[in-house]
Amino acid sequence: MSEQSCFHCGLTIPHNEEINFDEKKFCCTGCKTVYEIFSLNDLTCYYDFEKSPGATPQDIKGKYDFLENETILAKVLEFQEGNTSIVSLNIPHIHCSSCIWILENLNRLQPGINISQVNFPEKKVRITFNSEKVSLKTIVNLLSSIGYEPYISLENYEAGKNKLDRSLTYKAGVAFFCFGNIMLLSFPEYFELKEFWLDNYKPFFRILIFLLALPSFFYSASGYYVSAYHSIRTRMLNIDIPIALGIIVMFIRSTYDMLMDHGPGFFDSLASLVFFMLLGKMFQTKTYSFLSFERDFKSYFPIAVTRINSDASEESVPIYDVLKGNRLLIRNQELIPVDGILISEKAEIDYSFVTGEAVPITKKSGDKIFAGGKQIGKVIEMEVLHSVSQSYLTQLWSNEIFQKKVDQKHKTITDTVSRYFTPILLLIAFAGFGYWIFFDANTAFNVFTAVLIVACPCALALTAPFTFGNILRIMGKQKMYLKNALVIEQLAKVDTIVFDKTGTITTNKKSNILYEGTPLSDENLSLIKNVLRGSNHPLSRMLYDFLPQNKKMKINDFQEITGRGILAFAEGKEIKIGSSTFVESPVSDLSEIEKTGLHIRIENVYYGKFVFQNQYREGLQELFAALSNEYTIKVLSGDNDGEKENLEAILPKNTELIFNQKPEQKLEFIKKLQETGKNVMMVGDGLNDAGALAQSNVGVSVSENVNVFSPACDAILDAGEFSRLNYFLKLSHKAILIIKMSFGLSLLYNVVGLTFAVTGNLLPLVAAIIMPLSTITIVSFVTFMSNYFIARNLR
Repeated sequence: MSEQSCFHCGLTIPHNEEINFDEKKFCCTGCKTVYEIFSLNDLTCYYDFEKSPGATPQDIKGKYDFLENETILAKVLEFQEGNTSIVSLNIPHIHCSSCIWILENLNRLQPGINISQVNFPEKKVRITFNSEKVSLKTIVNLLSSIGYEPYISLENYEAGKNKLDRSLTYKAGVAFFCFGNIMLLSFPEYFELKEFWLDNYKPFFRILIFLLALPSFFYSASGYYVSAYHSIRTRMLNIDIPIALGIIVMFIRSTYDMLMDHGPGFFDSLASLVFFMLLGKMFQTKTYSFLSFERDFKSYFPIAVTRINSDASEESVPIYDVLKGNRLLIRNQELIPVDGILISEKAEIDYSFVTGEAVPITKKSGDKIFAGGKQIGKVIEMEVLHSVSQSYLTQLWSNEIFQKKVDQKHKTITDTVSRYFTPILLLIAFAGFGYWIFFDANTAFNVFTAVLIVACPCALALTAPFTFGNILRIMGKQKMYLKNALVIEQLAKVDTIVFDKTGTITTNKKSNILYEGTPLSDENLSLIKNVLRGSNHPLSRMLYDFLPQNKKMKINDFQEITGRGILAFAEGKEIKIGSSTFVESPVSDLSEIEKTGLHIRIENVYYGKFVFQNQYREGLQELFAALSNEYTIKVLSGDNDGEKENLEAILPKNTELIFNQKPEQKLEFIKKLQETGKNVMMVGDGLNDAGALAQSNVGVSVSENVNVFSPACDAILDAGEFSRLNYFLKLSHKAILIIKMSFGLSLLYNVVGLTFAVTGNLLPLVAAIIMPLSTITIVSFVTFMSNYFIARNLR
């Protein structure tokens, strides 16, 4: 009778223990129950992606009762505000597309779960849920009941999951010990010392060599067998299959030779092969972890926060300098960078960056407020509870809610090559073995093993991520901070650049400010300055810094209308600051070209306006001249055309200038360009341009070191490096060139290696040394080329 496999988990069903249900066979009640759960919830598509994708659910009764403890729960949860909670759970069983599908459809299994997102490489699922409708314990029990029991370690949550996995180091150490001793014991046979060694001690030393080879074969190389097994089971062939096959063939052949006294076998080559491959794997792992570190560590972000000192003075400090106990000032639309206690009377916090829910939450004095919320309304003060977790802000920036769907061309190339690489490699190996077996059995086995070992696509797969990662790191050090490596590829496709004017090509650090209108009393100046204190608009910040220091006043109501102005109430008076139409200013002279300014109305009395003679950024004319050679340039502005003549003198001829644009009009302008086939880069200040930045193919936010965190952008450019924008665009083109060159080098490496292996001119040991060397070569080449292009100062 043939063996039966469980429909759910794929394990062999013991004789006479099968459970029949719905015309399907299951190995246990647990697997049958999971199938029933999926059937009742119309989730049987789970089985369409992969055959037998599930795992047998374990009995976990009472195991997760500790999640009812509020203190422990607070440590496990990533975010908790009102009835919205977020948790990231490590799910070791995630292994295929079916796992991803079912875990991202948990909301259909359990009411109260809003959304679940899977991070496949890290085997994690991030779940946003309503804590009033479902508890974390219920979610964990649900996951366990369908075969996806999470791994929860409070030690990890407290220590930050920074512990190193040393298993690879231990395996390499054991392999090195075995390799060294086997080589030492094999010397007499290498030099054919027949008179003494071979006559008296050959059997003993061969058994010793065999015993030393066992730890290397069974323990050190175990990772390759496990990976190959999972690969075959999921029918997704990976490179570990030929490597595992080569090691097994070499071990069997060596054992046969030793038992039949045909020779000492290849145990020395086997041990050295495993050692050098593990060495290469360690190098590759270090490389990947280095890239991951460079991507996530954004402690040098151009994001600052206003700290209130003990003498009541305010200063802008880097976000990573914020310490527990500091008092912070958070303006309208600023991101709350740290967990803290609200000091101000009341605040409205928008947590859509974290939860995707746009409904603001009202907080009162003494309430805890979490990092990631955006302050809406009048300025607030808070006391810091914990120092900033910059990686958390990076996580917000990379939140899937704000991700754009982009073409991952080079990732697709890598995936395609890797997918076909293994079957082609196996075909070459068996063909080579079939040819040589008729001439020389030793050569046939050597060819078979060498082919399987030398042709490794690891270097090929490493080309794109390492190139992008290295360029990402270099740009970061030069104050151009990208959301992820794919932005580099998008930068290389750009053909049209749209610039915002105020705060982007003009600087808010330098400006001549004049007042035109009815003289303002000290009390009115104090009112204006206190209202401006809560705004983040570049003009508001310039005027706030320009006005003299006055007494602090209580702002009863504050509303900043994007693209128009500020409406506030203080000291029982209504204050309007903004555009002429918003303030309803009387027009005195129609022939006068209106200048950029902020108009003032207090208690229905129009006083006048503060006029700004904008200062353009240094190197602006040279930058536009360089960009105009390769890109179409356009300038959008929410201001009037008062600076049109000045801009026309700076910009290249025929540059399109469009004024009086509202935020929604900027977005529509970008959309129309894209509809004509343009790849658009929008460069703005991240305030009024959030919609346009999100719509564009690449959105670049120019930062003057102000804490306005906009996940709508793909890159943050330090304002001091604005003149080097063309340099960063050229560098993105060079990154694509480096990838193409690296692909060519990696393929050449494999072709040459396979040629020598198939012809019998490459020993397995040499192949094992060459394999990690190919990875080292690619990494060295990418690093050299990247630094070469940097050294040439691509300006």
